[in-house]
Amino acid sequence: MSLRDRRPALLTAVALAALTTAACASKDGGGGTEAPSVTVAATDDACDVGTTELPAGTHRFEVTNSGSKVTEFYVYGEGDRVMAEVENIAPGLRRELLAELPAGEYEAVCKPGMIGDGIRRTLTVTGEATELSDDESLAQAGIDYQRYVQSQTGALLEQTTAFVTAVKAGDIPGAKALYPVARTYWERIEPVAESFGDLDPIIDGREGDQEPGQDFTGFHRIEKALWAAGDVSDMGPYADQLLTNVEEIVARSNEVTLEPLQLANGAKALLDEIATGKITGEEDRYSHTDLWDFAGNLDGSKAAVQALRPYLEANDADLVAEIDERFAATEAELGTHRSGDGWVLYDQLDQTQLRALSDSITALTESVSKVAAVVAGR
Repeated sequence: MSLRDRRPALLTAVALAALTTAACASKDGGGGTEAPSVTVAATDDACDVGTTELPAGTHRFEVTNSGSKVTEFYVYGEGDRVMAEVENIAPGLRRELLAELPAGEYEAVCKPGMIGDGIRRTLTVTGEATELSDDESLAQAGIDYQRYVQSQTGALLEQTTAFVTAVKAGDIPGAKALYPVARTYWERIEPVAESFGDLDPIIDGREGDQEPGQDFTGFHRIEKALWAAGDVSDMGPYADQLLTNVEEIVARSNEVTLEPLQLANGAKALLDEIATGKITGEEDRYSHTDLWDFAGNLDGSKAAVQALRPYLEANDADLVAEIDERFAATEAELGTHRSGDGWVLYDQLDQTQLRALSDSITALTESVSKVAAVVAGR
């Protein structure tokens, strides 16, 4: 989900994000011609974009946060479709992302505090450029990843339906058992799910993510009722709404093929989600089932990289070997916390164990952060 205002674990999340950012910044780029850069100066009340008229093609957005709040930066297409995003930009940090933009109208959006509609600037893209998906291997990557998404959305709908049924029946033990299972499938497809900015927040928003006057809905509203209140007698409408929204996002996701850079950026974004949310225990703050989400994000990131694998092997075989090694290391580290068919609860981990997980995911993120530059031919 889009990570917004995380008060209980903000300092930890920012520290981890800074470590990952520093590692990734030193490795971003790669061989070849640099993508044209667009500077973005973000503050608590401004989003100043260096240029708002761009030629079609791949662009590197360099976002510097000079404000006092953690911010996010998005490039939105029509209907707030997310074309590219970078989250958790702490005060004083600079983050970069590559985005491929065909001719059309877009919006550059900064979200100080990581909530709300954000501060928006229109981007006008004109002309023509060779698209990355004109490469047969990259086009196939999008098709292969779409197949993966479709394999996960069926299970997401099935498990969410079972979860909602248990909630409405007042079956608290049953609903608690189904909650992390349904969310595993959700976490695996987040690069696609997050592209629909209208649905993601109401399905996966955490308490405190909402704008003033906006209701707290979705998985985490029901999670709080199950674990904090131990009473779901008034959760029927929220459960029905959750299922309706999941049905909608499944229908949309099954029709979407991500462009090559969206796929590459999505692989890294899933790892960023772990480093800034799951690893701090704030994702599932009532149930402490964060490691299920951690594993789901890891699976989804690996699937995205696997879809791009033929292209990556042809263009940077050493990077593929490095990524494989670091995925294996992270999976092995996570595997030490297996419990039956699931995982131990987050609050059963000590700081040494959390640091080991953090270190492994930071190293993996550093490697996966290089994929976008290879895809862009930079």
